[in-house]
Amino acid sequence: MKEKYIKNIEFDKISRKASENCYCPQAATQLIEEQPAITAEHMRVSLAKVDTITSLIIRDGTPRIITVEGVTDITGRAVKGGLLSMSELLKVADCLSNFKSLKSWYGNKSSNETMQSDVLDGVFFALTANDTLLKSITQSILSENEMADTASDNLYDIRKQIRQAEGAVRDKLDKIIRSQTTQKYLQEALVSSRGGRFVVPVKSEFKSEIGGVIHDVSSSGATLFVEPTAVVEFNAKILQLKNADKEEIDKILSRFSTSVAGLEPQFEYSYSTMLDIDVLVAKARLAVSQNASMPEVNDNYSFSIKKARHPLIDKTNVVPVDIEIGAQYDALIITGPNTGGKTVTLKTAGLLLTMAAHGYLIPASVQSKVCLFKDILVDIGDEQSIEQSLSTFSGHIKNIVEILEEANESTLVLLDELGAGTDPAEGASLAVALIETMLQKGTKLMATTHYGELKVFALETKRVQNASCEFDLETLKPTYKIFVGAPGRSNAFLISEKLGINEQIIAKAATHLSEGDKRFDAVLSQLEDLKLQIRDDAVEIERLKFIAENQLKSAQDERNKLISQGETELKNAKYNALKLSKKVEEEAYALLDEMKALQKQENVSASQKAQRARAIARKEAAGITAGLDEDGNETEITPLTSVTIGQTVVVTEMASNAVVKSLPDKNGMVEVQCGIIKTRVLLEGLSKAVAPQPVKTNKYARKYNASNSGGSSKGTRTPAMEINLIGLNADEAVIEAEQFVDNAVMTGMTTVYIIHGRGAGILRNAVRDSLKRNKSVKSYRAGVYGEGEDGVTVVEVK
Repeated sequence: MKEKYIKNIEFDKISRKASENCYCPQAATQLIEEQPAITAEHMRVSLAKVDTITSLIIRDGTPRIITVEGVTDITGRAVKGGLLSMSELLKVADCLSNFKSLKSWYGNKSSNETMQSDVLDGVFFALTANDTLLKSITQSILSENEMADTASDNLYDIRKQIRQAEGAVRDKLDKIIRSQTTQKYLQEALVSSRGGRFVVPVKSEFKSEIGGVIHDVSSSGATLFVEPTAVVEFNAKILQLKNADKEEIDKILSRFSTSVAGLEPQFEYSYSTMLDIDVLVAKARLAVSQNASMPEVNDNYSFSIKKARHPLIDKTNVVPVDIEIGAQYDALIITGPNTGGKTVTLKTAGLLLTMAAHGYLIPASVQSKVCLFKDILVDIGDEQSIEQSLSTFSGHIKNIVEILEEANESTLVLLDELGAGTDPAEGASLAVALIETMLQKGTKLMATTHYGELKVFALETKRVQNASCEFDLETLKPTYKIFVGAPGRSNAFLISEKLGINEQIIAKAATHLSEGDKRFDAVLSQLEDLKLQIRDDAVEIERLKFIAENQLKSAQDERNKLISQGETELKNAKYNALKLSKKVEEEAYALLDEMKALQKQENVSASQKAQRARAIARKEAAGITAGLDEDGNETEITPLTSVTIGQTVVVTEMASNAVVKSLPDKNGMVEVQCGIIKTRVLLEGLSKAVAPQPVKTNKYARKYNASNSGGSSKGTRTPAMEINLIGLNADEAVIEAEQFVDNAVMTGMTTVYIIHGRGAGILRNAVRDSLKRNKSVKSYRAGVYGEGEDGVTVVEVK
């Protein structure tokens, strides 16, 4: 694009503003001189790079780049064998530091970054850092004029000797200036340096009193700076050591220079890449400040920019506009009153398309689509030139002549006030002819005008569309809103009346309008009303759409909330199940330990061990399930605060039912009977007894119990009503069976079940023989199907 076109749409201001974000002066120059993309694909890649950098800056912050300049000249001199200075080496180190920090910054991008970020991989991976050389330079060179003592072992030794020699000289001179004999000859008692040698200030009249070499004289001649003979040799040694120090520094610089020369050509390529990244970062920082986004790039010559904002207008005041060309029409004729925003619309379109061509994100909606025009030809502004004796009209025509020569199917033409500055009839006719000529060339065109003839031309011509800029007649201010599809009114009469022109003059002016102009103005007035109605409808549609979207979002949020609540409850249930499992496991281990301890008791008989083992098992089983409801969930056990004699309660510690035999005494102790055992427990150790739940049996067992049991436990069988004797010998089984029957009598049970198994029938016969002799047994029988059959004896107790 020609420079004058760029200035007309103010792209030069954008590039200068972006260049202020560059860290390196060379990058700023590169950005300003940057040429637009050559192909649509090139344009896509450029925009994708800036968009990715923008996303990374928003997420991770701006990368750290140290300002450097002219480094390639330094490395070039090193390649030719030149000795680099400390300041030049520090610039090289700054570059190496930039390479390292940029690679690190880009390397932090997460693995779930969009695939678009791959467009930058080749850029950042082209940076070649040299951590060894960077560390060596920064540790050895402290400033532009200072080398560290540790730069080399030899330099360290030399400087150590210098410090020792200087210390010896100062000691000798201190003795001289403190001596009572020599103090009277000195101008003042201090040691200074002249030409790298330590001297003392001697009064000129006593120069012969202190032997030595005179190195300087004060401006008044009253003071001589004398190097005493006693330190001449030491000063000479110091000078020799300092020369050695300089030679060693030169050797170090030479080694560094050789190392820098060895970096080429990778260093020069990395430096060029760093400048490219600096330019990308500058564009990205501008995009962040403008809230810009990446548009889609079309391969044809059409664009649709949604909610476009002119980037040089204050964000708080700019009004977004929609601009498109190429899809439904190739030319857009914008009409409306002066100061209505027509020119701003032209500039916005041209500027945003030019920005995108140069790789800038644009301040518009992400749904925008742009294209790459080979050129954007612009005629905007007052082209009047006194020096060239050109009127405004002549200046415009001169530009249009150039535009006509360059216009083709790959160009966009922006014309402001087409045909203005001459006779209206001739100007309008000329404007129509120019538009027709450009359309025949396939050129895309945007033009502003006041001519009614152009409004009619747009209505009657295919691929040409009218547009209007709204104007608030009450405030006499433009709204900067564009309405495509209908021409706008100039409103000259209304504006003049608002500004104070007499109504009679306005009325007289209206009489000079032709009938055709009056009818056309009436049609435009109706279109204005229609536009307002459409705009109001659009606002209402947007409002209803917003409400619907919010309601949908609320429903989705509620759904997600319920799902989350269900997941939380499931998680809690799993946690409770795991906790219960751990509790059962711990109780089982404790039970095993107690069983093992019981087996080791030699003074207890086998029968007693078996009885005790079953008691432990029942207790632990009850303890595990205590406080659990029928679904296995924990329930709260509430201690009793009062009891009555004869009340059935649960001894919490034993997890066993008991009958209250006495009320609490003054110490809160209650006497209870648990089976055949009487004991005293605290009132707080008792809880409410829970009615036994019926166990599931088959239909045959239920039928038998309902018809033949004759007891009080019809259809009911609980663990407390049965005893398992399997594993015991006959004697042990008889003892356990008798005690179990006695216990049933004490607790009021009428039916109990003795499990002895089938086997050889030894346990069964021994138990049943015992039952025959037991006075508490009313009757007994073998179990039926569902009760254990012949492996169980059902006993009815008195």
